[in-house]
Formats: sequence, structure tokens, C-alpha cells
Amino acid sequence: MTAARMLAVAVDCRQPDLLAEFWAAAIGGGKTRTWTDSHGTTYRQVDFEDGPALLFQPVPEDKAGKNRLHLDLAPVEQDQRAEVERLVMLGAKVLEDPADDPWIVLADPEGNEFCVLPPR
Repeated sequence: MTAARMLAVAVDCRQPDLLAEFWAAAIGGGKTRTWTDSHGTTYRQVDFEDGPALLFQPVPEDKAGKNRLHLDLAPVEQDQRAEVERLVMLGAKVLEDPADDPWIVLADPEGNEFCVLPPR
């Protein structure tokens, strides 16, 4: 039996260009491209060499409620706090910094939650 391969994580958003640029800088190493489907909808996609792409698809409505799916990031070259500071400089916002948990919850420029964990 053959299993499926994950190609992309799709994110509904109001500003695909803004989010693609944020996430390309946040994760690093991604190449951003734009493409249009057969209905005339234009998408922004960030492709990574070693993982699924991030696909930003435009929708008319704002985000409402907590994400049902979120990304967990871990810094590669610095500690967790320094990585959080870097992401905030890129446009993220700290939502929670629980003392008893190893993660810090942030939101991207459109309010999508994600976590930063300690280096692994």
C-alpha cells in the first residue's frame, strides 16, 4: 500500500503576499512564487527544499477563532527567546508565554497562531 505525500500546508488569508513574505523570512530558505488557478484566483506559495510548501490562498473574510492546525517552530542557530524576538521584528506578536510550558505562542501578521519551542 502506498501512502500519500504531504505537498503543502494551505492557509486561508486576506493578504497572501504579506503572509508569504513573513513566513519565507520566518522559516528561511524558501522560494516564493505566485500562480493562478483556472478560476482566476492568485495564490502565493513558499517552497522549501526539505518539506512541504506553505500555500497562501486568498479569502474575503478575516480569521475568526483559534486555529485548528498550527505550526511549531524551533530555532536552528539561536535560543528560543532570541528567535521569538526575531519573529516579532518580522511582524509576529507574542500571545502567550506560559511559565510551565516549553513553548511560546505567537501570531503571524494575520493572527494565525504558531508556537516557538526550544532548539532541538
